[in-house]
Amino acid sequence: MLKYWINKIKNKLRRKKPVQILGLDEFVSAAKKTETRFIFSEDDYFPCLDDNTNSTDFDRHYIYHPAWAARIVRQINPEFHIDISSTLHFSSILSAFVPVKFYDYRPANLVLDNLTSERADLTNLHFQTESVHSLSCMHTVEHIGLGRYGDEIDYDGDLKAIRELSRVLALNGNLLFVTPIGSRARIYFNAHRVYTLQLISDLFSKEGLRLKEFTLIPENYEDGGLVVGPSPELLNKQTYGCGCFWFIKDGHR
Repeated sequence: MLKYWINKIKNKLRRKKPVQILGLDEFVSAAKKTETRFIFSEDDYFPCLDDNTNSTDFDRHYIYHPAWAARIVRQINPEFHIDISSTLHFSSILSAFVPVKFYDYRPANLVLDNLTSERADLTNLHFQTESVHSLSCMHTVEHIGLGRYGDEIDYDGDLKAIRELSRVLALNGNLLFVTPIGSRARIYFNAHRVYTLQLISDLFSKEGLRLKEFTLIPENYEDGGLVVGPSPELLNKQTYGCGCFWFIKDGHR
């Protein structure tokens, strides 16, 4: 196997000009002359053959939506923030500026100042009704009830989760909610669901929440990054876009 990778590296390097990358033979020769700096052994070869690109690639959903949410939390400026099962990158970075309590069906073993991590079931949250003022649940509800993460199979698991998020949100509280958005609602069992803008808006409206802002992360980079208030034409182009919803529970209900 090692010889296979070495030959693959050599063949790849032979197709490149010397000015672009140092050849393997030359690198080995240089390493032998400076063995006091590093241990260099064939046993430690770690070939990375696909990273020499013209631009840095990234997951559009998981780069843009935490950036969107962090900007909203900055506007809200809460005393502390509660996150339910969003990407850990969000909670861990946000905790540098705002105390964060992170909850997940599978708790994370995170050790950081201003950050706690505990277990919670999104379909049966332990928080008191209308007790959470700053809340997020991002790229999570679409998975609930599909069994992907060890949870029980439940076709309506997402509806139960939405009801719980709405229940615990305080009057005048803020909920940052993110989920896949497309032109049609679909289930890709057992990976995730894809919703429509109208479906998500209706589900939370029934629970007494008002949509303050909707931002779309289009699936194609040519259509932009964070698009606030996207046009119907852009929404209709989406099969697996990313919808970022800022909901508020109005206090005058």
